[in-house]
Amino acid sequence: MENKAKKSRLRGIWSGMKINKQVYFLLLPGMAWYVIFAYIPIMGLSLAFKTYKAKLGIFGSPWVGLLNYEYVFRDPAFIASLFRTLWINAGRFICEFPVPILLALAINEVRIGRSKKIIQSIFTFPHFLSWIVVSSIMINVLSHNGLVNSFIRLWGGEAVNFLGTQGYFQPLVYITSIWKTAGWTAIIYMASIAGIDQEQYEAAEIDGASRMQRILHVTLPGIRNTAIVMLILQVGFIMTTGFEQIFNLSNPATIKVAETLDMYIYRVTFQSASDFSFSASISLFKSLINFLLLLGADRLAKLMGGEGLF
Repeated sequence: MENKAKKSRLRGIWSGMKINKQVYFLLLPGMAWYVIFAYIPIMGLSLAFKTYKAKLGIFGSPWVGLLNYEYVFRDPAFIASLFRTLWINAGRFICEFPVPILLALAINEVRIGRSKKIIQSIFTFPHFLSWIVVSSIMINVLSHNGLVNSFIRLWGGEAVNFLGTQGYFQPLVYITSIWKTAGWTAIIYMASIAGIDQEQYEAAEIDGASRMQRILHVTLPGIRNTAIVMLILQVGFIMTTGFEQIFNLSNPATIKVAETLDMYIYRVTFQSASDFSFSASISLFKSLINFLLLLGADRLAKLMGGEGLF
């Protein structure tokens, strides 16, 4: 009986694929991309437990077990980069996470449709710029002869070394990230706001609720689950600070406060005697911690009454 049920299910799946074959053909390029560039490279993570020998290749290199991790956790630079990554990402939760929500609420309150579209386009545009372009803009604006220092000197002040001062690096990371990503992320919250039943707003308005009260008691509860999902996803990247951003904004003067885990992996792999086994072990450690934190955040969200991801 079980075999017959399985065969009937397979026939049903196969007939469904035949009927919707155009859709499956459209999916093939995307699936092929993921298999080639996302799943096949996973086999390279076996280097975390090997000593890489170029002559022998990835699969022929000898196994060494957890020896690479002994070297990793004995390196003070790794420990420093780990805590620096956690510190920067803790700041992201405080400084960056609420901004798209506030931006979506503000844009939603614009009553003229044309103005809303213009404002949304202005805030979304930076998302399509690469970090190379963004860092070039920051250099032109904040350099010694840049726009900001020109105004400071115009008013009789002394030029400030924004790009070469370690204390300014972390705020600069947050400011550029907000400028580049807040508008794009706000689209998700605006879509969630659009799905709120308009009768709730009408009922609140009839009861005499002000605009702020409608935001607090209708809009925010309506996007609560979306915000929880976005928070869970951000927790899943807590060991990743964004290599492109840090790499392009840092310089020799700020490298001490800019060497996050991603920058540390880059330095170990490409700026010193290349040790691919060492860097692979760090990458695997980082991914594993991110995965565990993602599962933990999802579980905590469900315990607190949220929907979660899984």
